[in-house]
Amino acid sequence: MFKKNELIKDTIKNKGLLLLAIPGLLFLLAFNYLPMVGIIIPFKSIDFAKGIIRSDWVGFNNFKFLFSSGDIIRATTNTIISNLLFIIATLIISMAFAIMLFDMSRKAVKVYQTALFVPYFLSWVVISYIVYIFLNPDMGILNQFLKAFGSEAINWYSEPKHWRFILVIASLWKNAGYYTILYYTALMGIDSSYFEASDIDGATKFQQIKSISIPLLAPLIMLLVLLQIGRIFFSDFGLFYFIPKDSGALYPVTDVIDTFVFRSLKNNPDLGMTAAAGLYQTAVGFILVIVVNKITKKLNPDLAMF
Repeated sequence: MFKKNELIKDTIKNKGLLLLAIPGLLFLLAFNYLPMVGIIIPFKSIDFAKGIIRSDWVGFNNFKFLFSSGDIIRATTNTIISNLLFIIATLIISMAFAIMLFDMSRKAVKVYQTALFVPYFLSWVVISYIVYIFLNPDMGILNQFLKAFGSEAINWYSEPKHWRFILVIASLWKNAGYYTILYYTALMGIDSSYFEASDIDGATKFQQIKSISIPLLAPLIMLLVLLQIGRIFFSDFGLFYFIPKDSGALYPVTDVIDTFVFRSLKNNPDLGMTAAAGLYQTAVGFILVIVVNKITKKLNPDLAMF
């Protein structure tokens, strides 16, 4: 009874905050929890006349198209390798940019911050044309540069060996600015007395980064890395589809689960098969987060997300 009265008192006391939370809770319920009913879709042959509930149950038949072809193994491998490269490269580059911004004046930071952040708002369609300006087989800037130095032009859209590096560069150009701002904001929140004390002790800039900046940013770094690992099987479709121009010659490197499913279902749309691919991606992403979090917890419990 006492706990019930305390709960009522706390509710009345914080009614303003509770009212503010209602829109967010309703959004979470509508877009995150109610759709969980759709978990049955991958196991059904969807008939729109019958509806989702009354459609025929087919068990794991919808998953067969994913694993009936060896292409899914290639797509899965490319998905993991490419996204791991993106995570590592983005972490290193964005951290480096954030540390450099931290040592600049406020006026300079505004200029560089804007320059870094603008590409994040561009669509992959726009970026694909920018990349094409550089990689056009006949008039591309890179081929013109190679010809000027007596080298042969490269047909970039038919040689897979270059594309892991190209995709990493494109991903960095678009996304590194976003993560740079996150790390820079976290650096701004560090107590300046740490840096002042290290200056008095004669610490170099590298020693400050190693002993102050990185350790204090470690929880944020781990959180962002875990979130990225959770999405590792949900590749950025626009990056892998528009940047390589869906060139068949590049599939050994650029074909990921999203593009594989898109091509498979483009001419034969089936809601059950699409949902099966989504469930496969979600389940593996969830397992990866759990595994990485457990490893992190064993190495350093303070850095684990849960």
